[in-house]
Amino acid sequence: MGLFSGILGNATTQSNDAIAKELADVLIINEEVDLSFKLIRDLIVFTNKRLIIIDKQGMTGKKVEYRSIPYKSISRFSVETTGHFDLESELKIWISSGELPAEQLMFRKDANIINVQKALATAIL
Repeated sequence: MGLFSGILGNATTQSNDAIAKELADVLIINEEVDLSFKLIRDLIVFTNKRLIIIDKQGMTGKKVEYRSIPYKSISRFSVETTGHFDLESELKIWISSGELPAEQLMFRKDANIINVQKALATAIL
């Protein structure tokens, strides 16, 4: 079911050790992966220092964008859960004095958005 959920856009938790190995070139000294979620090919990674959003692009996923957001720069966030007719949940993250959200992540029928919200709240509050 994990693979099927991932294909449908649902977030699935990932092994911290496996993600740390994958991000060995991105993580700094003494930075550890606390929690990570996979959305199809993309990743949301919570470390002890920042939030990293990994966007794998193109057909092969070889082109990768790493967006790094220090927790101290996140001013607010919102979570919108699914409804009867709206099947997508959404997480929005605002940076410092930004008027518009800096990040918008979509989830489909996903209970893990609550876990993502808890992890984000724990990191920034």
